[in-house]
Amino acid sequence: MTVLVDADACPVKRIIVEEARRRGVPVTMLTDTSHVLREDYAAVVTVEKGRDSVDFKLVTLCGAGDVVVTQDYGVAAMALGRGARCLNQNGLLYTNGNIEQLLYTRHENGKARRRGHYTPVPKRTLADDEAFRRALSAMLDEGKKNE
Repeated sequence: MTVLVDADACPVKRIIVEEARRRGVPVTMLTDTSHVLREDYAAVVTVEKGRDSVDFKLVTLCGAGDVVVTQDYGVAAMALGRGARCLNQNGLLYTNGNIEQLLYTRHENGKARRRGHYTPVPKRTLADDEAFRRALSAMLDEGKKNE
């Protein structure tokens, strides 16, 4: 089991490293050349800047039993198809049971934005961080138990 992180805009990198290190689980953070990321515990994979370049590299690296952290529903859908377990930065678990609805909602929201309807994004809170930590911890503990 490895934790793979779509790291370009990920607000929970520190939490991921803390929880993975505590359990001895390797972490790979993926970013493109427009970002500089240095991490002492995690491996950092930097790919050429390009539309979805990080996303496609992450999906090629993940496999069954890995944990993928991403805000991107499309990445989550592809990672689920490869047998990975996925969650977002707020602790939402992506599953085969909810990914189609999430993708549909994203599509509908995109249509609304193109018509000029915008929904403000709430500021990140400590409660968001704690929800993520709980979800990640449970996922890592389950993965360690199944190894």
